[in-house]
Amino acid sequence: MLTSYHTVKSYGDNEISIQRSRFIAYVNRVTSEEEAQMFIETIKKKHWNATHNCSAYMIGENDQIQKANDDGEPSGTAGVPMLEVLKQMKLKDTVVVVTRYFGGVKLGAGGLIRAYSTATSEGIKAAGVVTRKLAQLYKITIDYHFLGKVENELRSSPYLIKAIDYLDQVVISSYVHIGEEEAFEEWLTNLTNGQAGIEKSGTEYLERDMM
Repeated sequence: MLTSYHTVKSYGDNEISIQRSRFIAYVNRVTSEEEAQMFIETIKKKHWNATHNCSAYMIGENDQIQKANDDGEPSGTAGVPMLEVLKQMKLKDTVVVVTRYFGGVKLGAGGLIRAYSTATSEGIKAAGVVTRKLAQLYKITIDYHFLGKVENELRSSPYLIKAIDYLDQVVISSYVHIGEEEAFEEWLTNLTNGQAGIEKSGTEYLERDMM
């Protein structure tokens, strides 16, 4: 499991016009090739009368699934440039479809490459980019007289609080970035004089906006 990676934040779309041709980019986050193909088919059905619906996606921890489709454009002028944008931005689990409505002016190979690359980049900007960083989730069990001190210290620390449950004792769920667990446990032990129950309870990805 990767400790951190970049991907798109969510669905996004954007339209640009080049030499009277319309280029509409659709971008989404996916977790499998099946999801990517379903997204592509959805856009194709929406724009069934478009001149082209070109696509590219990159999926997997090691980018092991990579596909590009020119959908009738000259070979290597659409899908591959779109895929190259994903590679350059190091975006995982991302699918892009660029729909083109031909405007009557031929762009040439170089013009097409620039057009599809630009459309893809602008679509990604519309979707937003995030860094997903793996974090260890801890459950901290303390007596009520420790609550104020521990909560205040956590909120002013790099460690994020997920939830606080008020039971027979207080249970605070907190995120700690992978690699910082030992320092966190030592910090919390010192803070509570060793009177806190500290339990690991799985890992989750935390997201931070990049653009």
